[in-house]
Amino acid sequence: MQPTKILVIQNKRIGDVLISSVIANNIKRVFPKSHVTYFVYDYTSGVLENNPNIDEIIRVKEKELKKIPRLLKTMRKIRKADYNIIFDPYSKFQSRMICLSSRAEYRIGFKRAHKKLKLPFYSHPVNLLEKRSRNCGKAIEDRINLVHSVFPLEMPDYVPKIYLTPEEKAYNPVAHINTPVIMLGVLGSTPQKSMPYEYIAELINYITDHFNVTLLFNYAPHQKPEAMKIYELCRGKDQINLDIYEDSIRGFIKLINHCDMLVANEGGSVHIAKALNRPTFTIYSPYVNKEHWSSFEDGVTHDSVHLLEEKPDLFSSFTLEERRKIEEDPDALYHELTPDMILHKLKPFLDGHLADSRK
Repeated sequence: MQPTKILVIQNKRIGDVLISSVIANNIKRVFPKSHVTYFVYDYTSGVLENNPNIDEIIRVKEKELKKIPRLLKTMRKIRKADYNIIFDPYSKFQSRMICLSSRAEYRIGFKRAHKKLKLPFYSHPVNLLEKRSRNCGKAIEDRINLVHSVFPLEMPDYVPKIYLTPEEKAYNPVAHINTPVIMLGVLGSTPQKSMPYEYIAELINYITDHFNVTLLFNYAPHQKPEAMKIYELCRGKDQINLDIYEDSIRGFIKLINHCDMLVANEGGSVHIAKALNRPTFTIYSPYVNKEHWSSFEDGVTHDSVHLLEEKPDLFSSFTLEERRKIEEDPDALYHELTPDMILHKLKPFLDGHLADSRK
């Protein structure tokens, strides 16, 4: 069998889309002559551009796809495209309905081991792994397993990659800065993934008090007013450069490629930095399952902090249901993850990478 058309549906956030690019990187090894298409939200497509294993990207608007008339139109379009294989790592209502109506011979998507699907969305339902067995993180391992369960892989490639053109590599807005450049993810992608502002300012103050570095702020364009509130709480404003900023995913990719490290809340920026081999320090929101998303952490190049590890007694359990409750209002637990607790792990990370830049 040499299928000509393969579709991957991952209509979620930036980090999810980047991680799911491992499906293309691996399925192209099995079917090198296939045409691989990704179906993603428009604001996430930047992490897939120039990937030689992805031939086409279908970009859709998140709010539009959630409208039933638009979903039905999309289902008809996908069915008409006549895909041979559809991978559905998203595995939610919209993507499952697209799979169900597609007529693809291979419809491969996730299900929970203890649950039975109500309709035959998939020809090959694949159970989510109970736990991870590799340091790539469970989210990546699940996606490799989605491929391997149906099309065995001899040597799976677990590492998501971002591909830059020569022109993109040459773009370097920090070339004139003669100190190490740290990108700070001062806000998470959602309020539930964002630390208390005064805590972020304390971390920034520690960095500017102890290191000769230049700090850049990363935030979504609509978050600028909130980012400025954090800036106003900081000392060492002479070491914070607000003029160097990119308002697109592809622009951020080009910029972080020339930074010395990223310190940020868990999210898409962390996965982008890792895909570009930039050192990262990740601060997890209390509801995020670190086992799923802590890819390639070794305590040296990539390290992190999670309240569950620092104060496990604060959690009665960490089931999916409990995490969803925490996500609704993580503020109280976020305040338990104090700057001192974060610095206990951040200090050695900074010392290891910035030893020559200490004041």
